[in-house]
Parts: sequence; structure tokens; C-alpha cells
Amino acid sequence: MTKTITTPATLIAAPQSGRPKAVLFDHHDYASSVILRGNDVPWNNATAYAAFFAQAQGLLRPDAALLDLTRLYDHLTAGNTRLETTMAARSRTGYALRTLLADNDTNKAVLEFATVFAQTSRQPVVVRIPSPMEWLISTHRFGGADDVGDLSADDAENASMYVSDWLRSFATLPVAGLLLDNRTPDEGRRRVPVALEAYTPIANVTSNYRWTLGQLDDAQVQLQGDTPVGAYIPGRFWLDADVQLPPADFYFAEIPSSARPEDVLLRLDALG
Repeated sequence: MTKTITTPATLIAAPQSGRPKAVLFDHHDYASSVILRGNDVPWNNATAYAAFFAQAQGLLRPDAALLDLTRLYDHLTAGNTRLETTMAARSRTGYALRTLLADNDTNKAVLEFATVFAQTSRQPVVVRIPSPMEWLISTHRFGGADDVGDLSADDAENASMYVSDWLRSFATLPVAGLLLDNRTPDEGRRRVPVALEAYTPIANVTSNYRWTLGQLDDAQVQLQGDTPVGAYIPGRFWLDADVQLPPADFYFAEIPSSARPEDVLLRLDALG
């Protein structure tokens, strides 16, 4: 049965959760702590992961399901010496990323995982991946370059062509939106600022598939061509009842693993 795709714009206008403002949760760390209780995340079993994810969704009642391919790629590539060797075969800028995104074994695993996730989700699916610049930076070292100072916005635009080609494998999945994660990493390495508008190849693909394209920036969540602007719910919101929500049209929330379930339930009530 083919699912009817609900767009993020529709969700923002009329949140399915019944809250005044739509909320998208990254509950990975919190759910891993509360539900899995120290056991490994079942990345190698898409059905088991979907069940784990659905349990967290049921507790938190978000307006969409966040399919985080960033973490999945981290799992699939960790210790993969075959792939690392292939990515390091050339020093040309972007070669490592292009090789990663063209790897048949990895792509097969990602597509199988994403298919199970999307077809079993009860909420509209929003996919998160690194922005092309962030993905380029994270793979740049395989070409022997430790310094990202030579990377430019032009390199990011070239990288977006590799990403757009890779995205075509998801054409038949019931996806509502794509979020490019462009936030500054925790390690605080040098940034190369690139606006969402620079990623024309990706925008063309998402437009063709009727996906909403957005970007997670440090200050806000931006949706292409839409006036609604999203804000981040502060991590302290889940730990302190006195922390207020920032003004926004919708929210993106990451719940800390240290948050207590009883406090999270109280704060969920505060969201409406």
C-alpha cells in the first residue's frame, strides 16, 4: 500500500500530535539510555531498530520520525578497513566522499535499513544527513589532508552533486523531508559556512521527489522556500522546569541521556 506523504509544511500548520507547535525529536541518546538500558543499538537489525524507535516515538509523541542516516553511516563505516582503504586511494578533494557514497555494500545496507524504517513508521519520515560541506570535511582526512582550511563553498557545491546522485536510491521511499545537518561539531573545528541555497543539485532532487529540504544551522532550522523558522529546544529544558521555550514556528529537540523519565513527561506536558 502506498502511503500518502505529509509534508513538513502541513505538519507545522497542523501538528498531528495536537500540540500548539510541531516538534521533531532526536531522542536517540535518551531512548538508548531509558529503553535499551546500556545494550547496543540494533543497527544491524532494521526490524529490531524500528521496534526500538517506535517505542520511543510512542513515549514522546513527535510530529515526525527522524531517520538519522548520520549515525547509521558512523556505525557501518567504523572499523571498515576495506572502505577506508578505497576512500584513501586518491588525494583529490571530494574523492573520499564520492567513494563512500558510491560503495555498493554500504549503500545496500543503508537502503535496506531505510526501507524498513520508512515503511513501518507511523509518522511522516524526515531524513537527516550531514550537509555536503560537513560530510566533505569529515571524509577529507582519508585523502591525507588534516587541514580543512583549503576547502571552499565551491567544494561543497561539488560535494552536493555526489550527495544528490546518492539520494536517488531513496526515490521510492515515503519520505517527507530531508534535513542537512550544518551545525558546528562539538569538537569545535574550523567551519566553512555554506548557505542552503548553494546546494542546488540536492534542491533539484528533493523538488522532483516532492520532499521538503531544510538545514540545521547553529541558530535555527531553515526550510527552503518556506517562511516558518524552527528553533532548538534547549537541553536544559528537560532538566529544569524554569527553562522557557524560545519563540519559533516549530521545534527541534534533542533530549539528554541524563534526563529523568518523570521530568521528561512533565516537560512534554509543558509543550502542550
